[in-house]
Amino acid sequence: MSAWTELRTPCTCELVIGIFDLRGYTAYCQRNEALRALEVMAGYTALAARIIEQAGGRFLKAIGDAGLFVFFADDADMAIDAVQKLQSVGDAWLRDAGYGGHVRTALHAGSAAVGRIGAEGREQLDVIGSDVNIVGAMRAEGRFAVTPAFFRKLSADNRKLFRKHTPPVSYIGLDDPRPDA
Repeated sequence: MSAWTELRTPCTCELVIGIFDLRGYTAYCQRNEALRALEVMAGYTALAARIIEQAGGRFLKAIGDAGLFVFFADDADMAIDAVQKLQSVGDAWLRDAGYGGHVRTALHAGSAAVGRIGAEGREQLDVIGSDVNIVGAMRAEGRFAVTPAFFRKLSADNRKLFRKHTPPVSYIGLDDPRPDA
């Protein structure tokens, strides 16, 4: 049993909060039948959840082409490892499925209420709070972006994967095509 499944009572936790979404989703849905899009999104979401959970995180939910996931705050490096694997393995999976886009991810570290919500009898683990809203409002135009709060949680080696991008302050992947300031 993992620490995630042992959460029985609502609590507040320090977490890494991540959101991914797929570039090109709207165009893909316009070019493909809805059942085909559902099949591809179901397969991709299952792959993403497996990658995140094998790295020690918890996949919480999908909304179309997007997903919400968490790691405990001390596991920021594990979250980066999962995101990098999602980019390499997940993007290859998408190409093989005929999907022309790629995944982009945003990560933040902060406090959130953790508990079960949903229809009676079908409640699911979820996170709520202003720090969840922060990552939800981020836009990773390249491959991924992280907040300064998340960046400070990383090891020195993983900090080398990012450069500062302003304004507002966020850290973006070295392979992001935006020019240096």
